Amino acid sequence: MKHFLLFICGVLLSSCAQEQRNLNFLEVALSSDNPKIKRVMDSVENYQVQIRYTQIDRRNDSVFFTDYDFQVNDSVYFYPASTVKFPTAVLALEKLNQIDSLTINTRYYIEGDTIESTFAKDVSKIFAVSDNLANNRLVEFLGFEAINESLNNKKISPVRLSHRLGYHSDDLRTKPLIIYLNDSTTGITNSLLNKTPKKLELLNIEKGVGYYEGEELIKEPFDFSLKNYYPIQSQHNLLKRVVFPQKYKASEQFDLSTEQREHLLTAMYTVPQKVGYDPTTYYDGYCKFFIYGDTKKDIPQHIEIYNKVGFAYGTLTDCAYIKDTEKNIDFLLTATILVNKDGIFNDDAYEYDEIGIPFLAQLGREIYQQEVNRNQH
Repeated sequence: MKHFLLFICGVLLSSCAQEQRNLNFLEVALSSDNPKIKRVMDSVENYQVQIRYTQIDRRNDSVFFTDYDFQVNDSVYFYPASTVKFPTAVLALEKLNQIDSLTINTRYYIEGDTIESTFAKDVSKIFAVSDNLANNRLVEFLGFEAINESLNNKKISPVRLSHRLGYHSDDLRTKPLIIYLNDSTTGITNSLLNKTPKKLELLNIEKGVGYYEGEELIKEPFDFSLKNYYPIQSQHNLLKRVVFPQKYKASEQFDLSTEQREHLLTAMYTVPQKVGYDPTTYYDGYCKFFIYGDTKKDIPQHIEIYNKVGFAYGTLTDCAYIKDTEKNIDFLLTATILVNKDGIFNDDAYEYDEIGIPFLAQLGREIYQQEVNRNQH
């Protein structure tokens, strides 16, 4: 009898442990009573939320992913904003790796411009403060055709990048780069002609009830069909390849040197004040929406958030690998939310601080806490 009871206890403990392992943390997080989550979930159809969370398990030297989705659908459009800077940065580093005369510290400027930079600085600026000009310089280096083709070749799809950021230039031709090959010589890259983008045919490609064009209110939905397209699945897959390249065959990895990959990963988690930005304006959570987006407190050193955010046209998106080196946990989380109560675009009346960022921050905290609890069992 004693042995039988021990056996039953063992089975119950085992099933509890199994249940703990199999619990859908995303489902639990979204059913939270926290008002930051609840007010969105109570009228979720208004916010066009999409989320993918990946639980990470390790056995011996192997890494295993379990993906959990909420409303993820490549056919339902959201504006990716600055999240497209992530693939641009990675592909610029990869291209450098294939040109013997260039390194991440090579100095350059765009023909007709006065700003001189290096590839290393521009990658750093893209992640620290989401700098548009840094991104656009790398776009001139790559061209949209090369960006889209490279991502598709690595099985990161669907995706379509078609315009620069900060201003939506219709110029299909890239500008030449003036590159310092050494102290006394310079090189000039060729201008590239990109194809005219085709209209995207996706659900929710037209949004809202109106938009401003200059001072004029146009009372019809805002058409996103010629804009960038970079859905949740594609963002998440790119992040996985950068953080866990060993999980993919060589043809699906990015061809980066050890130095380049280290620079990229460091740039991804380094907060603005660590690279010289004013912490009052560019506080730690400025480009880290998950967990810290709704606070101006410093992020503790043991928490590393490797991510890229985007915010424009009322859409907030974060794609992140979150790691706590003290508690020995890590996970991946990508989410987007639209906060545009009046349905008018280009009026700068979006509920970023009131609803969007608090939702993403609390979502990150809910998942994080469950991961901590999971690790303690």
